[in-house]
Amino acid sequence: MGGELHILKIEEMIEIQRSLVKEIKLNPIDRVPRKIAGFDLSYPSKDTAIAVCVVMTYPDLELIEMKWAKVEIDTPYIPTFLAFREGPAIEKVYSMIDEEPDLLFFDGQGIAHPRGLGIASYMSLKLQKPSIGVAKSHLFGQYKEPPSDKGTFEYMYDNKSRVIGAVLRTKSRVKPLFVSPGSFVSVQDSIDYTFKTCKGYKLPEPTRLADLHSKRLRKEVSA
Repeated sequence: MGGELHILKIEEMIEIQRSLVKEIKLNPIDRVPRKIAGFDLSYPSKDTAIAVCVVMTYPDLELIEMKWAKVEIDTPYIPTFLAFREGPAIEKVYSMIDEEPDLLFFDGQGIAHPRGLGIASYMSLKLQKPSIGVAKSHLFGQYKEPPSDKGTFEYMYDNKSRVIGAVLRTKSRVKPLFVSPGSFVSVQDSIDYTFKTCKGYKLPEPTRLADLHSKRLRKEVSA
């Protein structure tokens, strides 16, 4: 795929999603991760992205590495096809890290997606690493609003009443997160590791720090 993604038609992207979704495995993670990573992109311009990857220890959540890359973006933003826009940039920055993570966090959807393959699932299969999608907004699935207290959650269901993720309250009286497995993890793993990586903030530390670095670098690049 790689650099050819920008020429794909929507019908071709749908076909890729439908093909890849068959490879998703929702088995529990086989061992407790020692290192975890988070990714985020910021855009100094419409067709340029700053892709950031941070690697942290687990469970201590200490930052051990941060890499970033400035990448030209060829694919426009189209809802439900985010992976085709941001995937090549994520692959590039992932190739730059020295510390190999055991679990990846993405700012986006996993299987809670109309075709079951959000960016966390797509990248999990591309990189062959367990991953979790942690989105700030709802895309797909039915759910009830969780109680307003920190630590509460409600499951998300697809149109066949299958559990595809959960809506988590990671901070009291703050809008919840929409969490779903990418691949090689279970729904329960996604819930547990998201809660365990939040250190008093709404977002889990890997994506929160990646977001902070990407915004800082965007300003520096734009200056």
